[in-house]
Amino acid sequence: MTLTPKMFLIVCPLLFLAGFVDSIAGGGGLISLPAYLFAGLPVHMAIGTNKLSSTCGTALTTVRFIRGGLIRWRLALPGIAAAMAGSGIGSRLSLITDERIIRIVLFAVLPLAAFFVLNPRLFHDCAEREIIVDARTITVCVLAALVIGFYDGFYGPGTGTFLIIAFTVFAKLSVGAANAHAKCINLTTNITSLAVFLRGGTVLIPLGLAAAACNMLGNYAGSGLAMRGGAKITRPIILAVLVLLLVRLLTEQA
Repeated sequence: MTLTPKMFLIVCPLLFLAGFVDSIAGGGGLISLPAYLFAGLPVHMAIGTNKLSSTCGTALTTVRFIRGGLIRWRLALPGIAAAMAGSGIGSRLSLITDERIIRIVLFAVLPLAAFFVLNPRLFHDCAEREIIVDARTITVCVLAALVIGFYDGFYGPGTGTFLIIAFTVFAKLSVGAANAHAKCINLTTNITSLAVFLRGGTVLIPLGLAAAACNMLGNYAGSGLAMRGGAKITRPIILAVLVLLLVRLLTEQA
């Protein structure tokens, strides 16, 4: 596929915005994947290139969580193993799935992901709780990583949000601890999926690297913003992007 300056002009600013949003409240994939579709990339190419840029942005945030001592490796490592398996299977299935079916998934999944991102009650947090790593917590982490890792490999947007919800609701982690472990597992699914898409030849590396730099800048810029103020900013942004994507999909089907 031939790269054009227009693609960079569309993708790079939106990937900065996606990184900014993701570092504050999650849901950056709801902006980054549509950005590639807006630029005219086919669905498989958009998913593959998005994995390259999102991997870099997620890596930056994950390193900050590790340095902050928020990762409990006894909990994270089993989840990482499950995430690799789920993401690998999902990515391979995505590559052999007809593009029309993936577009149908777009219609179904984006509103669902947006619901979780935009519903403040799902992210209502109490005081920070001590992370208790027991058999129940590990089981929840492994199952969530496997199932949501499969989804991330197949499609992706909202993965971090789904992981945070699973860890807060079922594993009873605080939002801060859930976010830290979600980023760690999300990085694993991104790397695994990226390897599959690279082998499948569906990654535009020059565009992906430029977008990755913008995504990392967005993550860095957004990380200093307060969570409460950031959430107020991200909700209307994500809603606007979803509406634009829906309009684009509907016009393509017409």
